[in-house]
Amino acid sequence: MAYETEDQETQYCFPDINSSCIKTKRSTHEYNIMYVFFSLLSVWTVFLNLLVIISISHFKKLHTPTNMLILSLAVTDLFIGLIVMPLEGIRLIETCWYFGDTICRLFLIIMGLLLVTSLSNLVFIAVDRYVAVCHPLLYPRKITATRTIIIICVCWFYSAAYNISVLITTSQSKYTCYGECTFITTLAWRITDVFLSFLFPCTIIITLYLRIFYVAHHQVKVINSLMRSGKHLTEGSVRRKSESKAALTLGIIVTVYLFCYIPFFILSLTPNTTMTSVIAYFMLWMMYINSGLNPLIYAIFYPWFRTSVKHILNLSKLFKLA
Repeated sequence: MAYETEDQETQYCFPDINSSCIKTKRSTHEYNIMYVFFSLLSVWTVFLNLLVIISISHFKKLHTPTNMLILSLAVTDLFIGLIVMPLEGIRLIETCWYFGDTICRLFLIIMGLLLVTSLSNLVFIAVDRYVAVCHPLLYPRKITATRTIIIICVCWFYSAAYNISVLITTSQSKYTCYGECTFITTLAWRITDVFLSFLFPCTIIITLYLRIFYVAHHQVKVINSLMRSGKHLTEGSVRRKSESKAALTLGIIVTVYLFCYIPFFILSLTPNTTMTSVIAYFMLWMMYINSGLNPLIYAIFYPWFRTSVKHILNLSKLFKLA
């Protein structure tokens, strides 16, 4: 056999290949716990985001520009739970990649596509909330459902083109051993990628939300003062207060997103970072877990989501309210 060493207990991903990676040994108990945990996490993420997708798609009253963007975000989170989490979980548990080079490249493209699209959706959500709160009279004319759908399609196309170009650029990179799925890139490229796919979009999001919260805070103070003085609120005032609440909810989503993503992107700038380290995997899975947190935020802050979920789980009412 290719590997006959003094340590007969050493395990390899592919024992018949000389350049095979070493496989981490785990007890049966540890295997079972890890497989159950990551399976439940994947099912949880898929189920919750599926509820969001069905809610917005099925009920025509929810076909608003903002909800279209939330729908696109839920689709990315759904695919992270359906595709990325299972494959990444297997790679983490087995410490080997058994699916070949072609599937590895496809997996990296899909993972990058979903992560970049997710952040792009948050950028457009920030723009949507900025116009709704800061320029409410322009919102119905500037932000329409048709334009939003076009923007979402462009977002997905850009993310796919960007990640394919990244993979082509790094196609000459070599694996350190046979049985892993990763590409070793230069620090200069990692810095460029972090700036284009994370820092620049996040700067836009944070800038817009700072402005949104300032304007929303001022509007709410004015509306509350009118209520205390006993004056009747106009429909526009009620709508502005509602838009401010929506902005706050989506701001929480962005904050949670940044909390989950920033550590990994900081780590990616560290020289000689390998995805086999415990810290790197922890940071990576913080990003994936974020996909299962967004629906929980909707459930806490959006009454329409809670109501639609009740109708979805009660199928007899679902078709009556379509």
